[in-house]
Formats: sequence, structure tokens, C-alpha cells
Amino acid sequence: MTRPGRLRIATAAVLSASVLSACSGGGGGSAERPPAVKYQPPGEQADVAAPTKADTVLGPEATPAPVASPDKPNLLMITMDDAALKDMEYMPHLQELVADQGVTIANGLAPTPICVPARASLLTGQYANNHGAVTVAGEGGSYTAFDDEDTLPGSLQKAGYDTMMVGKYLNGYTRQEVDHEPPGWTVWRPTVDFATYDFEHPQLLVDGEIEEYDEYSTTLLSDQSNALIADHAEGANAERPWYLWVNYVAPHHGSPVEDDDPEGISTTVPDKRDRNSFEDLDLDTTPEMFEEDPSDKALVRSARQKSSKERRAALREVRQQRVESLQAVDRAIARTVRTLEDTGQLDDTYVVVTSDNGYAVGEHHLNGKLWHYRDTIGIPMYIRGPGLPAGTTTEAPVTNADWAPTFAALAGTTLDRDADGVDVMPWLDSDATRRVVPIAGWPVKGGLDPLYTGVIVGPWTYVRGRKGRGEMYYTKNDPYQLYNLYRDPRYKQARQELRALWLESRDCAGASCPRTFMR
Repeated sequence: MTRPGRLRIATAAVLSASVLSACSGGGGGSAERPPAVKYQPPGEQADVAAPTKADTVLGPEATPAPVASPDKPNLLMITMDDAALKDMEYMPHLQELVADQGVTIANGLAPTPICVPARASLLTGQYANNHGAVTVAGEGGSYTAFDDEDTLPGSLQKAGYDTMMVGKYLNGYTRQEVDHEPPGWTVWRPTVDFATYDFEHPQLLVDGEIEEYDEYSTTLLSDQSNALIADHAEGANAERPWYLWVNYVAPHHGSPVEDDDPEGISTTVPDKRDRNSFEDLDLDTTPEMFEEDPSDKALVRSARQKSSKERRAALREVRQQRVESLQAVDRAIARTVRTLEDTGQLDDTYVVVTSDNGYAVGEHHLNGKLWHYRDTIGIPMYIRGPGLPAGTTTEAPVTNADWAPTFAALAGTTLDRDADGVDVMPWLDSDATRRVVPIAGWPVKGGLDPLYTGVIVGPWTYVRGRKGRGEMYYTKNDPYQLYNLYRDPRYKQARQELRALWLESRDCAGASCPRTFMR
């Protein structure tokens, strides 16, 4: 049902500001936060075991396990916005219909864990330094920084696919931009900023016209996408394979503001039927939550700002609403799988469910994304489809830059850009556990000078900041990344190896990017 336009300019401005605040990791509520704990360069971290000969950075090459896939299968990408790994246990339909019927990718990674660069990587197969849309605003930021020529949908169209997009595109695709339709799409139905974040009154571009709805955002996008899937099961459409990218906005924060929203911290908006359904959900009590001694966090000032009792209570409400908002997404995933099954398309369709980036809600005192900790750079990732072993988990690292070359390979074609990512299908049932993945983050308000660059290699994380400071973690011995090993003399050899890999890969492009999977 359409409605008269009621989205006020002031609301758009508030939404825009809140997007920027949560991206950086501070996540609002800054007035309640004390001054940052002084950075103390750490030496030997006595609480972390010394490395042994088995604690190597690189490993022997893994053995691929090719997957027998049908000719030109349908390709469905479902993305959530800001979903965290910890949220997935509260999505039973996702677990039953995708994870239990396919592969859980335990090491899903967003090399630049923030909205625009992550989504641009899904479209191009490139890391942010190569596709150029490195942040969400300002120089190098938003939709306007992205060259949308020669992306995945165009390559798939040339291979005979119908290509369809429904939901959130790149930040900054506003009313002023909608006259430009990115090339390569057979059906183009993006949300329109900043109504993208108005959960109860979203706007959608349909056949070149902005339509305004009085319908919960997730339900609207589910209606639209399921109708498109059903349409491709009959008539002339049934003869053509399809690619569909469905972008749900939850659990990203948005409007309207509710009475129980914490003051000074932006929250998401659950469907009315789900509100307060998780009112007894507490925050986790694992050691990285509101880290006791953050003085060794060299690169992230907000990680050294301890959290008051009031802020912790506010973040508990944030977590509750995030999980509640994902209930509608979970139902939408179940509905989509049913539609595929009812229309006879399920057995010929690969379904990928993931998020653009992870999200911290109290981990290392953060509320947001962007940074290099596993809570934000690690992302949920699942795939089901023909030839894949059901109910399995892979340790093979997969990035959001890998899905474009993977989908192109499944379609029997190649991308029109030089991809930094790889076709991951041969690694999903292999013995792979690590590869060298370059990572980086840029200022949310714009700028081409990175805040940090680094590498992740299996359990190792190595990052360098602008002033030469660094952080290094080894999750085998420190699973919660509590202890910065950058200056620990016992880990000197590992640090030197990681530094060399960082220098080799930080400016990589295409075939020069690391592609070796190791065990």
C-alpha cells in the first residue's frame, strides 16, 4: 500500500548522522563515556602461552575438493545489514533450512567491515582499495565513489542470466541519484536513501518510479523477492537462469524511535509482532565484553573507553532489538526456501546467506563495525545448493570479495574485472583452514588514507595504524583477542612473517593478491 510522502528532511539528517556514528565503533552515547585509558605499549603477555613449533603462520597447501554443479544454476544472495556471528543462533529457520542443508562457513570475513566497501566487493570481487568505494561518506565514500560499470550482474547477463536486485544498495543512493540505474540489472528495485532506514515507511524504486509503502521493511522486501522468484518458474522466464540479490536492512539501526530506545544510542526497529520477544536476553559474559584492561589496544581509542553501568544497560537493549529484528529476516528466509521448493527451483539454486560486515555490541567496549577485531570483521556466511555436503562446517576462509568470482564460475563465465577474490567452491569441502587475507579500514567521514591495514592468516591478525602502532592477535592461544602480542618478544618471528605478508599484499590487485589456501 502506497502512502503520501511523509519522510521529513530532519529525519533523513538524523538517520544519516546515526549511520556515521555507529560505523566508527563508538556507536553513540559518547557523553556517558569516560576518557580513554592511556595506551600502554605491551611487552610480554604473560597470560598468553608462548608459541611452539606448531604455531606457524603459513601452512602446507590444502587439497581442493571440486563440487559437481549443474549447468547455469540459479544464484540467490541474501544479505543482512550489520548482522553479527553471535546473532545467528537466534535464527532457527536459517539454521534448519540453510545451515543444516548446506555448509556453514566458520571463517567468513569482510576485509573492510563497513557497508559500502563490503557491498561493492560483493558486486566486483575486488577489495576496497581496488574498487575505490572505501567508506560511507566524503572522499572515497558512498554510492557516488563507486564505478558501477563491469560488475557481476553485467557478466551474468552476458552469460544468459536474468539479474534482479531488491533492497538496500550502496549508502547514498538517494532521490537525487535514482535517475541513474546501474548497468547490468534486468530488475532494479533498490530502497531509496534515507528512507532505506525507515523500517515502517520504506521507499522502493520500482520501474523507475519511487513507491512509498506503509509496510515493515523486511516484509516488503520478502514480498518483492518471492514474487520475482515465483515469476521465474513459469512461462518464458522459466527458460532463463537467474541471479537475485536480496538486501534486508535489519538489523541495521533506523527509525522510528521507540519509547524504550536507550538515550544517545541508535537502535534498529523490530517488526511489531517481535517487539520485546527477547526482553530477557542478556549480553554475553565472555571476556572480550567490556574488556577489563584495554590499555594495549593501540589503534582504537574508543576501545580504551570503559563503559558505565548505564551504557552497558543501553547496549543490552540494543542487542535485544537487533535479535528481535532478525526474526522477520529469519521468517523471510524460510518463506524464500518454501517458494523455491514449491516452484520446483530449489534443487537448481545456490542460496548464500551472509552479512555485509559483523558488529560489536560491547565487545572491546565497542558498538559498531569498521575495526579489525573478529566480532566486526568476521561475518555470518552459509551456502546450500546442489553438490554441497549437507550439515557441514568448513574452516576455509571466505571473504565477501569471493562471491562474485564464485557466482561467475558457477554460471560458466568470468568477471569483466580482474577479481582479487577467488572461486571458493573447490574449498568448501576441503581441508583448508587459512589463507592470507588483506584487511583495511578508512575514516567513515571520508579520506583515502587508511586508518589501518593488515592481514588475517587463519588464527593470526596483524594490523598497522597511521602512526606506526600495531596490534597482533593469535586466537588459538587468545580466542577473545584480549592480548596485543605486537611487542611480545616470544612472538617476534611470527610478527616478522606477518609483517612481510602485509607488505606483499596491502597493495595487491587481481592475480597478485594471495590465492593459496592452506591447512
